[in-house]
This record gives sequence, structure tokens and C-alpha cells, in this order.
Amino acid sequence: MIIEIEAKMRVKDRAGLESMLRSLQADCVGKVIQRNIYFDDATAGLRGSDQGLRIRIEQTEDGSQTEVTLTHKGPRAAGAIKVRQETELSVDDPERATQLLDALGYRSVLTFEKRRDRWRLDECHVEIDTLPHLGCFLEIEGPSKETILAVRQKLGMAESPLITKSYASLMAAFLDERGDARDEVVFADVTVE
Repeated sequence: MIIEIEAKMRVKDRAGLESMLRSLQADCVGKVIQRNIYFDDATAGLRGSDQGLRIRIEQTEDGSQTEVTLTHKGPRAAGAIKVRQETELSVDDPERATQLLDALGYRSVLTFEKRRDRWRLDECHVEIDTLPHLGCFLEIEGPSKETILAVRQKLGMAESPLITKSYASLMAAFLDERGDARDEVVFADVTVE
């Protein structure tokens, strides 16, 4: 069992954040685009119990590599830093994984793209994420709350409010607020980021 520990914040100055990462000699690990497909049962039981079930198709920026993962995220523990159980496994075929979930009563409820720039600083994964309509975010994932908060401080983001909602919840809320019935949000549908 893996415990995911992360902090998420909205980024107002992406260029400044990237400059700070370079000045701290953080390692730029790569850039990917992700297609995140979230599933739930007919009663929205997973969402209602603060769980997530996702197939993620991740492709390197140059298109040379693709990885597919199936992930279950358990309910979040109380607190400003997100802490939750995470079970993740690699799968070869997203269509067959979808068929398996369908057979178990889970249907695709929301799909969205995300661009992710990956960095490493100290013991943490530092991810700069851009989502259609929602904008730019920073996620810091690490071995402990203390390590994550120290990296947050180093990056000058200590005063930025922490966001405990998942990207799926933020995207669903964005669509609900606009009365938008779409269940798929991709960059090609957005004229301005």
C-alpha cells in the first residue's frame, strides 16, 4: 500500500516558478501530456465517498513513449496537505482496462487532458500542471508533510492557499457551474489558455 502525500496550489507566475526551480538547481525530468479518464458507478458511490478510479494515458511531449496506469485513490485524511492511500498498476491496453471496469459496473464519467512539467527538488516530485479552462497549478509530492512544506517554502509558494480538491473535482465543478454537460475536456476545445 502506498500513501500519497501532496500539496497543490494555483500558480499565478509560471515563468517565475520555473526560474526559481532552475535557481535551486532542481532537475527537470520531462514533459508529458496526460489523458485522465475517471470512472464511477451508477450511484456515484466513489465520488460520494471521496474516492477516485482513473485510467491515465500519458505520452511524452515528443510522442515517443506512452504509459497507461490504472489508479484507485482512497478517501483523503483531514488536513490541508492531501494524504490518501493510492493503488496504481501499469496496464498495456486502456480499452481493455475500460472493458474490465465496465464489466464491474464502473462507467467513464469525466475525461480531461493535462500538460505536466516534471521536476525533482530535494526528495520531492514537483509538477507544474496546466489544465484546459482551469489554468496552471503546482503539485509537490514527497515522503512527508514536513519535506513538502520545506520545498513549498523554498519555491516561494508558502503564502499560496493549498487546494485539497482533486483535478477531477475542480473540473466537474467548473462544468457544473456553467451548466456544461460535457464529459470530456481537451485542449483542442479551448481557444485561450
